[in-house]
Amino acid sequence: MAVLGNPDMLTRKIKLCHINAHITCRLCDGYLIDATTVTECLHTFCRSCLVKYLEENNTCPTCRIVIHQSHPLQYIGHDRTMQDIVYKLVPGLQEAEIKKQREFYQKLGMEVPGDIKGELCNMKTHLDQRNGDTKSEETANKEAGEEKPEEDNDYHRSDEQVSICLECNSSKLRGLKRKWIRCSAQATVLHLKKFIAKKLNLTSFNELDILCNEEILGKDHTLKFVVVTRWRFKKSPLLLHYRPKMDLL
Repeated sequence: MAVLGNPDMLTRKIKLCHINAHITCRLCDGYLIDATTVTECLHTFCRSCLVKYLEENNTCPTCRIVIHQSHPLQYIGHDRTMQDIVYKLVPGLQEAEIKKQREFYQKLGMEVPGDIKGELCNMKTHLDQRNGDTKSEETANKEAGEEKPEEDNDYHRSDEQVSICLECNSSKLRGLKRKWIRCSAQATVLHLKKFIAKKLNLTSFNELDILCNEEILGKDHTLKFVVVTRWRFKKSPLLLHYRPKMDLL
């Protein structure tokens, strides 16, 4: 703890090796990438490492506490704060990771997802400012004003997209007229619940459950997470079912 009135204590530097244990993944021993935390014990790992581990286990790799007997993947979540801390502490890590992702998509001949493009633009802006290559405030404001309408009208179309088929598996609800939709991979199960509730004129989206492979999905799961963990080796579209909460299997 820093002592007030002591400038040396307030500006004390800490070597990265002294905090490595707090920002590395226990499974791969590398710095955290797409940091994901177990909600039961708050231990954090790389998302890809943790998802692969939980395919055959249901306990935390660090403390061995049981996450969930049958559906441990529903009790982990993206830790944006931790990931931001790691990227700020480790020089060049974010740039290297984004570059690898970009090269991966280019090697497969696929378009780079919008979220990676956005990270690249933000990274370039940050580097330009750090190197002193900054524009006048008037010019920056002008450009921001010119670009804003384009951003406002994008509606996440530049994001990685997921094709979905929404089927009703309950006699208590009617099916959607248009059950095939395509939306951002960053959309969550909660967004789908609100969409279905609006289309069916339900009083509350909380009345719904959405399932994949007969498993109820957590409301905060992104569609990208659902595809990776439950639809990895299956063909598009992602098939989801909805039903009333009281309609138990």
